Amino acid sequence: METLVFIATAGRSWEAIRLLTPEERFLRSCKGQPVDRPPVWLMRQAGRYLPEYREVRSGVTFLEMCADVERAVEVSLQPIDLVGSEVVILFSDIFIPILGMGVDLEFSPGPIISEPIREWSQLNELRVKDPEKTVPYVFEIIRRLRGALESRHIPLVGFAGSPFTLACYLLNGKGDPTGEFSLVKELADRDPDFLIDLIKKLGEETILYLRAQVDAGAQAVQLFDTWARILTESQYRRFVLPVIKKIAKSISGRVPFVLFGGEACHLVQPMLESGCDVFSAGSSMSLRDLVRLTGGKVTLQGNLPPDELNLPPEKLFNRVREMANEAEGARGYIVNLGHGCRPDTPVAGVRSFTDAVRALAGT
Repeated sequence: METLVFIATAGRSWEAIRLLTPEERFLRSCKGQPVDRPPVWLMRQAGRYLPEYREVRSGVTFLEMCADVERAVEVSLQPIDLVGSEVVILFSDIFIPILGMGVDLEFSPGPIISEPIREWSQLNELRVKDPEKTVPYVFEIIRRLRGALESRHIPLVGFAGSPFTLACYLLNGKGDPTGEFSLVKELADRDPDFLIDLIKKLGEETILYLRAQVDAGAQAVQLFDTWARILTESQYRRFVLPVIKKIAKSISGRVPFVLFGGEACHLVQPMLESGCDVFSAGSSMSLRDLVRLTGGKVTLQGNLPPDELNLPPEKLFNRVREMANEAEGARGYIVNLGHGCRPDTPVAGVRSFTDAVRALAGT
């Protein structure tokens, strides 16, 4: 006998719905369809905070780990049983597709690009290539994950880095501890055509990469645009938005497209114009304001600050309930963090977080 729950619809009427599988709950939320409660997962949920992850990761470099199909599959699945996540996201890294373009990259401990791309001659040598040939292991990982998850009715999410965020690293040669990427901003003023062409080329590769992920079995894809926040709105509209729109259009009608905007509060409006199905909010964003800005046309995801996973269980439950209340009126809502899990995140805190979401509907 099916268990039914009653939910309030957008029209303020009540509808009976059976308890959903994690796959149904997530995909229906992405599409703005009624659900029994919000789904829950965490960005960077497969990571160093888990002892089991550290054990699998032992003895190999990070890039070796990304290319090792068996290990990547194992750690991708760990958060389901260990911390109660309801979604699996591919274990990989935003830099993997640019390896296939011929970029020399290592992690020490963060990304280091030996030859930053700052000259037109270098840009011309950067080639868009078929990722299924250059980084085939990514798609084998996805195929194996779908095979493991299908009978458990758990959804699989693929991802990529935004072309602009990748461009920041390619130009700078590494991350910027200040988060300013002054060299990138200077280039935007001095030689905007160079930045435009670099982002366009990375966008072409990203489209091939995400479409191949969908072909392999990803049921949604998320684009991480962490460093867009360094741009003004006019710069974002000029340099970034046209490419994001092309990426969104390339997978439209196939799977939901999730755009993570980081802490770019001043760029929310143009980001919402990208064609995304789901907008993933940074921790500094107001879910209540986003509900108003989206007008019920986009599903929201987020946005607990990662450090709040240290809260006692009862306080964490209250924070989850607050987020759900703030997101009321959105087309759909997916509970997540405003950024990725940190290495010092307590495992018990992550479990309490996912338990708190399940408690929203008493399931």
